[in-house]
Amino acid sequence: MADAGSRLILAFDFGTRRIGVAVGNELLASARELAPLPARDGIPDWAQVARRVDEWRPDLFVVGLPLNMDGSESVMSTRARKFGKRLYGRYGIPCEMVDERGSTREAKSIAREAGHRGNYREQSVDGIAAVLILEGWFARREGLPPR
Repeated sequence: MADAGSRLILAFDFGTRRIGVAVGNELLASARELAPLPARDGIPDWAQVARRVDEWRPDLFVVGLPLNMDGSESVMSTRARKFGKRLYGRYGIPCEMVDERGSTREAKSIAREAGHRGNYREQSVDGIAAVLILEGWFARREGLPPR
């Protein structure tokens, strides 16, 4: 396990059909998008998750917590927390939940600026959202306000 400040992190944007994934390096505070994981009613193909964990050997998981705009918990918050607990239970790697309010909207805006045509089922923005979640986590660690 790497020391805080130099950890490799896998971040997830939990969804019922797809789970966005990003990988980041805490020392560089950089993140990049990975291919999303397909999910069936929020349940990923755990074999694909295991392949990502084996490939990247993360020191920490970060999972976006979809709170309501007023900060209260939602049904999706409960499901995202359960996903985070399952990650920890399966791999024994610590998992932190992070407020992801606005990340999907911001991801869609970034995608549109890059020429996305708006068919989010065909071309998801889940990976971009996972990058934003991880970048927000980095910012908070550095004492910066969320985006």
